[in-house]
Amino acid sequence: MCESADRQSSARGGLLKQEVGGDCAGGQAALKYRAWVAEARGGEHETSRARADREVAIGGGPRIAVLPWRRVSLARQLSMGERARLKETQENRAVQNSVYSSIGPPTDDDAFTTYFEEKIPVPEDGGQMGFSFRKLWAFTGPGFLMSIAYLDPGNIESDLQSGAKAGFKLLWILLGATIIGLLLQRLAARLGVVTGMHLAEVCNRQYPTVPRIILWLMVELAIIGSDMQEVIGCAIAFNLLSAGRIPLWAGVLITIFDTFVFLFLDKYGLRKLEAFFGFLITIMGITFGYEYVVVGPNQGELLKGMFVPYCKDCGPVQLEQAVGIVGAVIMPHNIYLHSALVKSRQVDRANKKEVKEANKYFFVESAVALFVSFLINVFVVAVFAEAFYDRTNLYVHEKCNQTGSPHAALFPQNNGTLEVDIYKGGVVLGCFFGPAALYIWALGILAAGQSSTMTGTYSGQFVMEGFLNLRWSRFARVLLTRSIAITPTLLVAIFQDVHRLTGMNDFLNVLQSMQLPFALIPILTFTSLSSLMNEFANGIAWKVAGGTVILLVCAINMYFVVVYVTTLNSVLLYVLASILSVAYLCFVVYLAWQCLVALGLSCLDFGSRVQMGITGHRNVYLLNDMEVPEGAVVSCARTETESGDDKHGQKE
Repeated sequence: MCESADRQSSARGGLLKQEVGGDCAGGQAALKYRAWVAEARGGEHETSRARADREVAIGGGPRIAVLPWRRVSLARQLSMGERARLKETQENRAVQNSVYSSIGPPTDDDAFTTYFEEKIPVPEDGGQMGFSFRKLWAFTGPGFLMSIAYLDPGNIESDLQSGAKAGFKLLWILLGATIIGLLLQRLAARLGVVTGMHLAEVCNRQYPTVPRIILWLMVELAIIGSDMQEVIGCAIAFNLLSAGRIPLWAGVLITIFDTFVFLFLDKYGLRKLEAFFGFLITIMGITFGYEYVVVGPNQGELLKGMFVPYCKDCGPVQLEQAVGIVGAVIMPHNIYLHSALVKSRQVDRANKKEVKEANKYFFVESAVALFVSFLINVFVVAVFAEAFYDRTNLYVHEKCNQTGSPHAALFPQNNGTLEVDIYKGGVVLGCFFGPAALYIWALGILAAGQSSTMTGTYSGQFVMEGFLNLRWSRFARVLLTRSIAITPTLLVAIFQDVHRLTGMNDFLNVLQSMQLPFALIPILTFTSLSSLMNEFANGIAWKVAGGTVILLVCAINMYFVVVYVTTLNSVLLYVLASILSVAYLCFVVYLAWQCLVALGLSCLDFGSRVQMGITGHRNVYLLNDMEVPEGAVVSCARTETESGDDKHGQKE
């Protein structure tokens, strides 16, 4: 007969240890266990998404099922012997044959309605040489949506400033930053494919409450900063296209409206939505390509600047611009976005071959998409490098006067080096190459701003849903994420002029640079965990390379932040920045510690003694999210509580 379990639970929940070898039927025990869970959760009905039924079989020995209070450190609740056996077994265990992720994604019963109302089927046939263009076409879409973040108005402004200030000399920085971005996007895509969950969902399940909330706030700040740049770009484009008839504040309001309209395109099918984004990228390629052909840059200088990593006669201005390129290209919210977008394809995660194949095709698609975005960025850099490098304000002023441009007053009559932004960039193109160049430039900026506002909104929805597990209606989610970003931009557009509006980009670039660690460190952490990724976890080479790249990118962007802060010339702001920097660095160090433990530095693994981390050991990092397979046998059990009841753990 089944012995009754001592069903006690602390305020935080407890650990139910399921002993194998009892003489009761598995089905009966499973039924009792589910009833106990429902009772412990306050009478809630068990759903298919409930994370109460979690277990791991330890070499035929005891089975451990962890209750929904997933923030409790598992290592503190396991005995020393159980932890040792768990470590030894998981280190020696081969890759699971049926399930390739130790945690499961939300089931269809609770699927969110945003973006994933349909999943794109993948054809079964393969190519003769192991590569199928039909399959590549099926996987094409998420990478191009991700690549739009490399083409937003902030990137375009960084490109034109790079060309105007340094000529072709920094193209190799742009190339290197794009390659680094591709490697980071690879990690994001693999996480989504292998686990079936995106980065925000994994963070929600694995980080303790306080770090999780802080992480969410930091990522939201990055999204808001990016969103503001994109809205600014759209407003400026409307202003240029209308020859100033549409004021900036009206352009902001138009952007709000059309973003809502376009976001509901996925109601007509996911492929149609992806095709629309492809259309916007095509517009950018044609418009900026037109400017490239009209200006006709020196191809020899272009290739030299792209492949020779050297910057002759460069000073602080060029160095700051090089740092700005890296900060503009690698955007934190894009990591979260890409890990979510790849979930839109039908991939059987229980099939190792399908998972491996999906990883391959998503990487190829991402490489093609980022190559296209790189070419468009090169068009912009080359145009301004050829036409406006080392030009003075006086020269441009006289040129605009000669062509009868109404914008000549934008450029002071002095011999200072020309400074441009996306607004002035369109004006000088119109002065030098005719009105057609101005309007075509504005059309490209509008396509860049409109596409990036839409993907930015998707990022905000995925991050909010993942971190907070909110299940709002589509309209409510879009309204909130849009309002947060639009409100400050609208106020600036109403009460300030275009110079103030474009001048916000420097501050917004700094804001996004500061948020980079909060995307790069978690993605390296989770993709390095064999307990989560199994055989798809990062190898030694990827761990070392990933850690080095992330350290380099974060250091570069911190330099950019320091340079910006030193230009503020305010003691009060210096003091405030110092206080915030201490708190900021403490949190980054915390995330880095978690990451180092995941990378294999077990000497830093003291989570079982100090309950700060996700769990006490990297091999049980994600044990608190393991699922009980449908119909699995859950045997008779006893319970232990964290309050100290039944300390000796004797069997009943």
